[in-house]
Amino acid sequence: MRQSGQVTSPAVTPLDGLNGSAVHAAESLLLTCCGSHRWARRLAAHRPYPDVEALLAAADEASYDLTAVDLHEALAGETAPHPLGEPQLGTLAAHTALRAAQAAYEQKFGHAFVVCLDGCAPQDRLDHTLAGIRERLGREREEEWVVTADELRRLARGRLARLATSGSI
Repeated sequence: MRQSGQVTSPAVTPLDGLNGSAVHAAESLLLTCCGSHRWARRLAAHRPYPDVEALLAAADEASYDLTAVDLHEALAGETAPHPLGEPQLGTLAAHTALRAAQAAYEQKFGHAFVVCLDGCAPQDRLDHTLAGIRERLGREREEEWVVTADELRRLARGRLARLATSGSI
């Protein structure tokens, strides 16, 4: 119950924080979602966003406009361990196969394998990743580049949605 004379202020959301931060701070936050400086600068420059949907639409548009140089820059930032966690009992062979497949992928295409696992149940991520990398290893370079760009867009979109709604990626 509110006492007389007290004014309640609306809660500050993570999107409000992104909208209100200094340009360099916003760009730094955005770079955690996608490693392209051009993408981050573009999103930071178009603030404030009225809602998360507008931010995500702007991110999609910026992602589709990335050049090959921008995509290479973003891929260079995708060096963190794969979000599959540590091998569990019975999955060591699959994790070993995944590491070998990732090495083969990087040797063939010259960049890290990226796949968006948003919406994929944790227990299915390893199988989904292995199946995806096997399929993509059979592609030609140009075809795989298109798929890689789309996976980067999906990864950035998911990270940005989490950042704008919960404040963390």
